[in-house]
Amino acid sequence: MNAPLKKILIIDDDVSILKGISDKFTHEGFLVINAKNGEEGLNVAIKEHPDLIITDILMPKIDGLFFLETLRKDEWGKNARVFIWSNSHNSETIEQAKKFGVIDFLIKSDWEYRDIVNKAKEIIGI
Repeated sequence: MNAPLKKILIIDDDVSILKGISDKFTHEGFLVINAKNGEEGLNVAIKEHPDLIITDILMPKIDGLFFLETLRKDEWGKNARVFIWSNSHNSETIEQAKKFGVIDFLIKSDWEYRDIVNKAKEIIGI
């Protein structure tokens, strides 16, 4: 019997990045759920309980920090595994994200899609 697919939620307002990274995760055997902003991502996260959430910081409606703050107030969300993948280099933002318990904060321009998939596998333990 095959193990169930690991569920990844990717939140990013850049449609081309969202498609590219989602395709890579799908190709690697993950079940991928996409959200185009923090508000949509929050609703999906609380409903779907993904194994890992990858989110941007700078997004419309609600940004990644408000997403994290709100997610951590939810019974399930307070322990959800999240890492940030963003172009934001602001040290204050990075520190704030870490206070909300993110696993890591990665700069988009420093990481290729395959590296993000490998990071996700490492976090999930596969």
